[in-house]
Amino acid sequence: MAGLNLRGVLVTGANQGIGLGLIKQLLRNWNPPEWVFATCRDPVGERMQELHNLAAKLPNLVIVVLKVTDPASIKEAAPRVEVHLKGSGLSVLINNVGILKLNMLELETPEDVALVYSTKVIGPLLMSQIRAFLPLLKQAAQGSPQRGLSCSKAAVANMSSMAGSIQNVCGWEMVQIISYRCSKVALNMLTKCQALRYSRDGILSVAVHPGWVQTDMGNFSSIQHPITVDESVRGMLQVLSTLSEKDNGDFVAWEGKVLIPDEMFPALLQEPQASLFQAPRCQPCLCPQ
Repeated sequence: MAGLNLRGVLVTGANQGIGLGLIKQLLRNWNPPEWVFATCRDPVGERMQELHNLAAKLPNLVIVVLKVTDPASIKEAAPRVEVHLKGSGLSVLINNVGILKLNMLELETPEDVALVYSTKVIGPLLMSQIRAFLPLLKQAAQGSPQRGLSCSKAAVANMSSMAGSIQNVCGWEMVQIISYRCSKVALNMLTKCQALRYSRDGILSVAVHPGWVQTDMGNFSSIQHPITVDESVRGMLQVLSTLSEKDNGDFVAWEGKVLIPDEMFPALLQEPQASLFQAPRCQPCLCPQ
């Protein structure tokens, strides 16, 4: 994590689990961000006490009320972040907020699928748009002396999962979590689209697998989780500190492994000046004939 030099970081879903772990680790770093923005949907909820205790001690931690499923809430939160940054921009946006519905395939409901997609796909989409935090990310990129792409310049990190892997549908016999798996596939594609579009503005985009972590949301089975929140968070921040333009659009794990190599759109990722309307040519056998 020593390689990160951040003006401001915003983490959604920051009152518990991985989100709270990210906030704590960022703040205890020897070179912490000038501003850390911890978002939550309910500032007086029962899980907010630890975050409030941290904010009372640390003036660079700002709690921001934000509901990722509400476009108006996202739009209202952006100016509250901007006033602290004073024109320097937001270095990293971490779309972390999560939701899990333990439904089997034959019992999945439209309501649960819509809620999970709204939280894990539409939310990250809206968070990085022009009516939200994209202008602040662009400010950070434009004001950075660094060349190329990096998290110290400007970046969007989307919290994904190996549960969204199509090639390796891990844990299917243990838990199906249909809406969760499908939302992660969609989130990975959103990350690729963000990488294609926002790299020309100097913004890096990646999807991150945190591992199977010991959190409330991860405790859906009796199997011992392999890693703690602290281990996952330290690993992810270390990985983020090493990313560059070659990693733009990738799906990376907390320990640094690239889980889905970029095979679909290499030309566009390497040539950010390509036309928005110039569709990439499909590689043989990728598309149905």
